[in-house]
Amino acid sequence: MNTSRIVVVGSYNHDVSLAVARLPAPGETCLSQGRLESPGGKGSNQAIQAARAGAGVAMVAAVGLDGPGDAALALWEENGIETTGVMRLADVGTGMAMILVDAAAENVIVVDAGANARLAPAHVEAAANLIGASRLVVAQLETPVAATIRAFELARAAGAATLLNAAPAPDFVDPALIALTDILVVNEGEGQAISGHPDAAAIGEALLQRAREAVVVTLGAKGAMLFRRHQPSLSLAPPAVEVVDTTGAGDAFTGAFAARWVADGNAAAALAWGVAAGALACTARGAAAACADGRRIAALAGTG
Repeated sequence: MNTSRIVVVGSYNHDVSLAVARLPAPGETCLSQGRLESPGGKGSNQAIQAARAGAGVAMVAAVGLDGPGDAALALWEENGIETTGVMRLADVGTGMAMILVDAAAENVIVVDAGANARLAPAHVEAAANLIGASRLVVAQLETPVAATIRAFELARAAGAATLLNAAPAPDFVDPALIALTDILVVNEGEGQAISGHPDAAAIGEALLQRAREAVVVTLGAKGAMLFRRHQPSLSLAPPAVEVVDTTGAGDAFTGAFAARWVADGNAAAALAWGVAAGALACTARGAAAACADGRRIAALAGTG
């Protein structure tokens, strides 16, 4: 068993990505210019990125008793991720995502939750020892909120920090979950949905009143902003890269941010790692496949 300083409670999806010249309009049929099948899911992507960035990581998730579920376990073990917290469910398939990527590298994604929707507080309870031994518990919104709340409660009881990536964009986030969140990571759309504010600065300041320690607002090609209590906000633009596919860039940001933060609590350095990892993820197709290692991230971020 690895030394899991990060526990990720989240999703795994089998991704099918289709390249198209442009995203189709409603009712329109477009021909694919290429297909890529790859592992995905926000939780899995973030866990893989954190592990490749050098952190000890454990996964708490639910997958089906099927080929994609087997592939998920093999992938996590290949990346050194602890899998004793992963549940295999016989009556539902592993999650799946369909992704369209256009010539400008923009994407749209449709997700069938499958086993992800069955992750329950009881599954989290079964992984209580993993959570209790961790320093940071990371979660997203692709699995049931009740399971995440229980994971964050266990983290709080054990003295571990919590990080919520409030994605995909929610219609509503349970206030009990935000109250248990130390670090909240959102993009502009997600931040607007939660805070009601239209711009990054207002989003960050508003959400900082609800999260316990910090808020990060990711800005795509404009980088990211970090908001901390009693400190000025920090903005960081991304390094220039040749963009191929933006799929998974936000997950790469969160995973690398978590890995760097858990090392010493330096949020500014974690922001730099997140921005660099997000940029590197845009230079290759796929999500997990595009996650860079710590050496490349550190070199691009200009920090150790």
